[in-house]
Amino acid sequence: MISHFAVNWLAVILATVASFAFGAAWYMGLSKQWLAALGRTREQLGVGYTPFIWSVVVELIMAYFLALLTPALAGEVTVVSAMIVAAHMWFGFVLTSMIMNHRYEGMKWSLTAIDSLHLLGVLLIQGAVIGVFG
Repeated sequence: MISHFAVNWLAVILATVASFAFGAAWYMGLSKQWLAALGRTREQLGVGYTPFIWSVVVELIMAYFLALLTPALAGEVTVVSAMIVAAHMWFGFVLTSMIMNHRYEGMKWSLTAIDSLHLLGVLLIQGAVIGVFG
């Protein structure tokens, strides 16, 4: 049985911080390619700071569920087991959902690659951090 109280909250918070930092570096490094794939300019986005807040919130939720599900799916929480669960969750849910949505939205494959690989990095980093803390 899954226990919501058995989650290591320090690991979840540190995984959130680490994955958010990775995302900042990822999109700073790929900002020109991402904007080109999106077909917009920075000025056309006009999103302000709210996406950063949402990123922290959803990455916290992702880290929580990764910490919650890793012992249930892998039997133990190690760096390897958490990263394997993370990779499976990415492939089974994140990548597939992103491909489906981007195809309906007519987005470029390059956008799907940039965004989905970012989320793979997020989940793998979270798995590594959660695994270190057990």
